[in-house]
Amino acid sequence: MGKGRGSKGSSGGGKSGGKGGPMNAEAAARVQSAAARNPDSRSAQTGFASRAQSAAAKQDSAQRDQ
Repeated sequence: MGKGRGSKGSSGGGKSGGKGGPMNAEAAARVQSAAARNPDSRSAQTGFASRAQSAAAKQDSAQRDQ
């Protein structure tokens, strides 16, 4: 059995269980940290770390506007 790697349709193959929902600053920091530790990872190579940070900032801004 695989860990969800390489299959396009899978979500949440990581340690957190893939809870889904909006990206928050803590989750974005975890993504960036993991990408920095392993620059050859898919997260680092695809730019997911920066997209996660952007999504967290947008989510934070949207929550403050409510």
